[in-house]
Amino acid sequence: MEGGGGSAAGPPSLFALSGAAVSCSMRALERDVWALPGHVLRGLLPLLNVFYLERAEGAARRAGLSTQPIWRKLWDDVMKTRPPNSENITCWRKKFLETFFSNILHGVLDVSSDWRLNDHHFSPLLHSSRHVTQLTLCNVLQGVMELTAEHNQRVLENLAGSLRILKFRHLLSSDQSIRRSLVLLLHRLIHHGSVSQVSMYSWPIPDTVLLILILSMSAGYWCSGKVLTYHSSPCGFCREGNAQSQESTQEGSEMDRCNEKEWSDGKNQQASLSALEEADAQVEANRRGADTPQSSALSGLRSHPSQNLVREEGSSEASCDPTSVKDPPRGWSSHRLSERLSCRPILRKPRRRLKSAVGRRRRCPRRSRGTYDDPEDLYDFVFAVARENASELLFDNSVAEGENASNCASSSTGSPCSGSAGCKKRGGSAGNFSLKTAHRFRSVSTLELFSIPLTGDACRTLSNLLSSWVSLENLVLSYNGLGDNIFCILSGLRALSRHSDCCLHVVRVSDVFSHMPCMDLVRCILSAFPRLHTLSVSFDLKNQLEGNRPEGNPSCSEAEISESCLEQLEIRFPREPLHTAFLRPVLKASRSLQQLSLDSAALPCPQELEHLLQALKECNPNLKKLSFHDVNLADHQKEVLLLLQDPILQEITFSFCRLFESCTTEFLSEIINTVKRNSSLKSLKLPGNRLGNHRLVALADIFSEDSSSSLCQLDVRGNDLLICWNTGT
Repeated sequence: MEGGGGSAAGPPSLFALSGAAVSCSMRALERDVWALPGHVLRGLLPLLNVFYLERAEGAARRAGLSTQPIWRKLWDDVMKTRPPNSENITCWRKKFLETFFSNILHGVLDVSSDWRLNDHHFSPLLHSSRHVTQLTLCNVLQGVMELTAEHNQRVLENLAGSLRILKFRHLLSSDQSIRRSLVLLLHRLIHHGSVSQVSMYSWPIPDTVLLILILSMSAGYWCSGKVLTYHSSPCGFCREGNAQSQESTQEGSEMDRCNEKEWSDGKNQQASLSALEEADAQVEANRRGADTPQSSALSGLRSHPSQNLVREEGSSEASCDPTSVKDPPRGWSSHRLSERLSCRPILRKPRRRLKSAVGRRRRCPRRSRGTYDDPEDLYDFVFAVARENASELLFDNSVAEGENASNCASSSTGSPCSGSAGCKKRGGSAGNFSLKTAHRFRSVSTLELFSIPLTGDACRTLSNLLSSWVSLENLVLSYNGLGDNIFCILSGLRALSRHSDCCLHVVRVSDVFSHMPCMDLVRCILSAFPRLHTLSVSFDLKNQLEGNRPEGNPSCSEAEISESCLEQLEIRFPREPLHTAFLRPVLKASRSLQQLSLDSAALPCPQELEHLLQALKECNPNLKKLSFHDVNLADHQKEVLLLLQDPILQEITFSFCRLFESCTTEFLSEIINTVKRNSSLKSLKLPGNRLGNHRLVALADIFSEDSSSSLCQLDVRGNDLLICWNTGT
């Protein structure tokens, strides 16, 4: 019998037979089943399929029952794997249904393999989508088209409300139909949804178009074009906004036609056409000088962030969703900007090549044009035509030029990133990306890029996005091969820090090779962004060409550091000497520092650690956690004892520091007595210090009766310990 409850030792009991019959008729008996007494419901719950078991949660809670053991057994029976960190899972129902959704979406689970997974009255994707808070898309983006299909609109609506983390792993090239579906998916989940974190992992040869597409939409930008009219579009928010603004758009079109007629008279038209020809010739010359067609297209994306601000506002007034733009430039009213745009003439020229170069104004696409047929419109979002940027020079007025010049000057003056090779390669300024045709929507608060090589063009685009990404709180760039392009990222962060509503608090940068000394980079980042709460800089190896700095870039070691909000600082040195003289300005500017971690640093002289401790005592009185990893402290016993006596530190870590390599009995006794007298120390971590069994036994005296220690954690992992269990009587 399907859903049988009998045991292998004998025939099923009457209750099991009755429960199986009820389980098969749940559609008619559901309300009556939820009203059963608790002791009866307890025996019936394991006989339900996953769909009714999920719906039974409220009734079970009212009866004082827990469904967690049932969901855990379902996991073991169906998934047949042990989930990572299973001891930390607090809700097995959510864990099972979230994994169930992912496996169904990617086609790795057959629902017909188990009667508990199959019910023709329910859609597996729809029923489990409410519990999905994290979704991973892999390889060729399997499942994207399924999620954006018309019959799964309710699934996507559920995901828009529940999904918080969207991950991409091992992405490969994909065709146009999948990319169009991805655009719609990101638009619904990020711009009109609840996704707050986008993470990308392991993309050795990233597709530039796809990478910039994901980055831009994560930052809240979208140039819908004809994509919005795609027949399977699950998003109705933009269409509603377009319906409300349809009347104003028609009025603007009539004014455009009047202005076009006036502009077409006599010398004005000839002068404009002549100027356009000059602009087009200049762009063609730039295009011929580019390295590759793709880099030529990307060179059209470069403009200063202040230019983009004007362009965003200009495009938003004529865009499909005028309500989607967040913050207009200071001093500009919507009426004034609309007046500017409506007075702009639309030039016409017989050559079709010049038409795209003229249109500063973007009209709403007509909804009656049917489905999306032109695959090139998707690329317009990522690759702007260079001619458009050149033609805009004809229309920039003195106000915009003055503002841009002022911003450029302020960006370069005193900036460690100005004039760097990474920011000026092939004629672009730092962080350039044309956003004039893009609408501004909601953006994510966390961006993580792991093992994804970022080219100069990708870094400039990311820098430009960062410059106005005010909702971003966490930025993680790990093993991206930045090189000197780190200055582009710094330029974007510097521009972002000027926004009063900026939310960025965490920056983590790690890579194989360091382009510059770690302390210089720390000073660069802090001087560019003093509002950070957490900064982590980590490099594996020292770049042999480190001395070749980008031309025109001022030394970061001379960068001024204003008072910062830094609370946590982590530095992994690629076997660089630790000079307290370079670290001291950072510590002095970080009065709120509570955690400091120094990894793989070399102490150039015996007094260096003493100087560091003195600097910490003077500059960081609130420091609570101090960590040393892979730093040779074998000859610094005096300094180690001073740290253990500190009345403020609550957690001290000496990890693989050779602490007991040449340890004497007297030194070990001093460590024990010092810790016993320290009532503020809560955690002492000593992994990988060649402790040995006999020293471990001696450390146990820390917890003796005469000890005033408040130590709650003593970590002695990786110390070549040999534990012998006495099993004798």
